[in-house]
Parts: sequence; structure tokens; C-alpha cells
Amino acid sequence: MTTAAMDLQILRAFVLAAKEGNVSRAAERLHLTQPAVSLQLKRFAEETGLVLFTRTPHGLALTADGAAMLPQAERVLAAVGDLQQAARKLQGTVRGALRIGTILDPEFTRLGVFLRELVEAAPQIETELRHGMSGSVLAQVLRGDLDVGFHLDPGDDDQAAATPALSVRTLTRFTYRVVAPAGWGPQVQGRDWKALAALPWLATPPESAHHRLLERVFAPLSLSPRRVAMVDQEASMLDLLKSGIGLSLVRDSIAIRECQAHGLAMADRVQLDCALRFVSLASRRDEPVIASAWDALAKAWN
Repeated sequence: MTTAAMDLQILRAFVLAAKEGNVSRAAERLHLTQPAVSLQLKRFAEETGLVLFTRTPHGLALTADGAAMLPQAERVLAAVGDLQQAARKLQGTVRGALRIGTILDPEFTRLGVFLRELVEAAPQIETELRHGMSGSVLAQVLRGDLDVGFHLDPGDDDQAAATPALSVRTLTRFTYRVVAPAGWGPQVQGRDWKALAALPWLATPPESAHHRLLERVFAPLSLSPRRVAMVDQEASMLDLLKSGIGLSLVRDSIAIRECQAHGLAMADRVQLDCALRFVSLASRRDEPVIASAWDALAKAWN
């Protein structure tokens, strides 16, 4: 037996000849000639040094040694079949690295559910999470530094969706409220944007959704809010709000909770709509790893 392929072929010939009790029928099932099968049986007997069959008027009968060898041969062929099936599955397995740009808190973006769906569907994908601000995530996706990411757009602005280079899905729409420290109710209740601009504000970097949202409001009014601190994390904004430093935008669900829990004040005449979106480069949308991410996202948000 000179090759692994020949070994398996000989084993198949032995197993079928044993089950059929006839060389001709074994040859038919193997799509070989009868002499070819007879030669394989002879070579197997020589290789093992055993007498495997005896001839009878009706064909072939297994000897005691042949009967002992049969289940061993069947196990080998079954194991090879399992190996081949596993190889076929692996050929279709998606593998590689996926760089994900995250923003806000994982609960809001359903990040945990998204990753669970991704791991279950494509366990060979290695994920790398990079947390940042909305604008920086979008820029990194456009540069190819991130594969996919979450992004915030003002509710009436389809910046991401209007960018031909991007594939975009809007996940949810929500509202930002203006929240002030406890005791500032008289200063924010019933006030418009012009009145609110005169109060101290917590500023955010240009890459943040807060910055872009407020610029869209104040720039047309030629207003420049009095900024008293620069922050880049929502948790820091809330701490500074509770400390009485200044105003900030806060997601509606969080704003209601924090106002009830800590007596913070909420402006009642203004609010800003926003949309949470998922983005990737359109040119890479069908790459297996990125396509798997989109499939997992669909399951997480359906």
C-alpha cells in the first residue's frame, strides 16, 4: 500500500466484499472491475498477513480473522468520513479579525446581544472593540481603521446614510434633553435656546454627537454658549451635572432617571432628536467577516 488513498480504497473493498459476500457485487458498488477488487483484497491480505476470506459455492465468507478485522476497518472508514465532513465545514467557516467601533454604553447599542449572535454564528471571528466618540468612529470606518461601528446622527440629518462610501442601518431614534444641576429649575424651565446659551455649559470635543447637535442649534442663531468644562464621557457629564457645574445634553431615558433620582432640572421647551446607526464601508459590505457582523446585528436588533 503506497498511498493513503490506496489504503482507504483497499479498506472499502474489504468492507464491501465482506458485507456483500461477493466480489462482483462489491466491484459494482465501488464502480471498479472485478479483477481490480480481487487485487485489492489480495494486497490487503498480504499486508495484514491474515487469511480474511474463504471461498464458498455462494461467494466469499469471512474467516475468524476477517470477522475480527471488519469492525476495525469500518471504524477507520467512519473516522475518515467524519474528518472529511469536518474539513468541508471548516472550508465554509468565516474566520478573521473584526474591529468594532463602539460608543455610549453597551446596553443602549445592544453590544452584548450583537457579540453573542456573532460568536454563535461565526466562532472563528476574533473581535476587537475600540470605544470612542461618534465622529471619530465614523472617520475610522471611512479610513479603514475600523471594519464596522456605531454612529450618531441628528435625527433630521442622514450624514452617514448620504455618504455613498458607507453601508448604513438606522437602529433606533431617540431624543436628547437639556439637563441642569439641582436647583436650576427656574433658570431652565420655559427657556428657549437663546436663554439657555447664556448659562454655563459642559463642552464636548468636535467628534462627539453632543457638539454636532448643539452646533446645529447655536450656529444659525449666532450664539456661543459659555463653556465651563470639557468632557468626553457621559459618566463624567453626569458627575459634573450633579456637582452643579453646568448644563449638558443627556439621553431622554437617562435624563428622566437622573432627574428623579438626584433632583436634576430639565429644560421643558427644547429637545434634540438623534439616530443611532451602524456603518461599514459599502465596498467591504460583502466581505465574509463584515457580512457576518451585519447578520449578527440584524438578529440583535430584530
